[in-house]
Amino acid sequence: MTPRGIVLYGPPASGKDTVTATLHRLDARFVLLPKLKVGTGRSDGYEFVSAEHLERLRNEGRLLAETHRYGNIYAIDRQAIETRHAAGAVPVVHMGNVPDLRRLIGSDPDGWLRVLLWVPRETTAQRSSARGDPDTARRLAAWDETLADLEANADAGFFHLRLHTDHLSPYAAAREIMTAYDRLRTAGCPHEEGCPR
Repeated sequence: MTPRGIVLYGPPASGKDTVTATLHRLDARFVLLPKLKVGTGRSDGYEFVSAEHLERLRNEGRLLAETHRYGNIYAIDRQAIETRHAAGAVPVVHMGNVPDLRRLIGSDPDGWLRVLLWVPRETTAQRSSARGDPDTARRLAAWDETLADLEANADAGFFHLRLHTDHLSPYAAAREIMTAYDRLRTAGCPHEEGCPR
């Protein structure tokens, strides 16, 4: 079975962008899947669209997940995934909550390699401040929401990998993800102890 892609889940400043960029440098197959975005703020990793355009895609059944956060709307377009598959690429998707992640993977839980990137709350504060975020307080609130989301919606076996990026370099994290992806692709599961149910 060839996984459809990789999902990176974690709180703000856990390294999703950095790890994705490192994955791509190590192997050009791995490419970020930009989310559709209605609203304002950062443009890196997003494709800004109008609310009308998003509504049209929603009506066509193309949205696999839709998230409302920071006053914006973020969505994943099914066609964007299919386009990357057709080009031989492996899409890397960043997700902010487990219910949306579950909607993305649908009825094929091992069709996507699920990776939890984690950092302590104080690390999110330090990294957010260091990169000049104007809304660090909101990032910390999102960290709190992420922890609550994990505790409410994901059991210990839900993620194939759990990586603490405050203890791993981006290179080491990317290598672990690549190894897990290849195991899932060739053997159906990246765990030595068995697949999550």
